[in-house]
Amino acid sequence: MTNYSDEEQRILSYLRESAARGEQYFRAKNIAEAIDLSSKQVGARLPHLAEKSDEVDIEKWGRARSTTWRVTVS
Repeated sequence: MTNYSDEEQRILSYLRESAARGEQYFRAKNIAEAIDLSSKQVGARLPHLAEKSDEVDIEKWGRARSTTWRVTVS
């Protein structure tokens, strides 16, 4: 089983709960506001979580002013 840091656990928990209703799209700043982290902390961890998380599928979706992430429950 993969070990996650406290911040990664908080991010995954939020994503899992939010995506339980179906496919969701997020920006790092919105996740950060919801779980009291900085958008830089969240943005730095999302690519790593996309590779190692079996709980949710995290896909880099689009880039406008900031990256959008598509999240679905695995």
